[in-house]
Amino acid sequence: MNIPFWKMSGSGNDFVIIDFTKHPIDYEKIPDFVSKVCRRGLSVGADGVIFVEQSKIADYAWHYYNADGGEVAMCGNGSRCVARFAYENKIAKAQQSIETLAGIIHAEVSGNRVRVQLPDPTDLRLHLKIEIEGVVHEGHFVNTGVPHVVYFVDDIEKCDLVKLGRATRYHPLFAPSGTNTNFVQIINRNQIKIRTYERGVEDETLACGTGSVAAAMIATALGKTTPPLQVMTQSQIMLCVDFKQNAATFSKVYLEGDARIIYKGALSEEAL
Repeated sequence: MNIPFWKMSGSGNDFVIIDFTKHPIDYEKIPDFVSKVCRRGLSVGADGVIFVEQSKIADYAWHYYNADGGEVAMCGNGSRCVARFAYENKIAKAQQSIETLAGIIHAEVSGNRVRVQLPDPTDLRLHLKIEIEGVVHEGHFVNTGVPHVVYFVDDIEKCDLVKLGRATRYHPLFAPSGTNTNFVQIINRNQIKIRTYERGVEDETLACGTGSVAAAMIATALGKTTPPLQVMTQSQIMLCVDFKQNAATFSKVYLEGDARIIYKGALSEEAL
């Protein structure tokens, strides 16, 4: 064992990052490995694990796994953390391209802040009627690399996040892959607050990059906001979201925020 790793945090979303080129793991064992490493109190603890690999079409490739061991195509905060990891380890320069399952994305590292250009969103659906336990809720959906539902609330601290978030995550409307669930409060034309229930973590996380992008886009599509937007996460760390809008389509999507190195270590057998 003794696999070197970095623990990093993007606005409160925390990750274990491993250079897969130097320390490969049997692909069949990765889901079990990830779920064990992400256990808080028994191992390192994280929202997910990122593996950095070589790429023939970008500076490098990465694969992201949620805490439950399931692989997903994109993670906004994770992409910022892996960009700084690659820069600090001389895998890529400050301006870099990254191969992901959602396509090639681009990042720019400046100290502990990283700006990434994410894939253009797909499958925008507004004014969905989502029935849960006999109550119909109005939600809005968009895929920003991963699927997201957005609910607008008057007071973000009073929403029943886990109950409604989990019920939405498993709702038949979003089967079979499920969805992340975001609760959003409008502060003004250029600022919103957000809380997110993340699938794969199956609980609230302190921040969600793709969720912040989804919330900003949907709020703008409904005429509530104008980009660029400041998005206050549950960690009380602000993310900046910017994009171009043409009717119901969006392009040139950017997410900017912190990417912190928490510590560096090596995994022992007892961590698993």
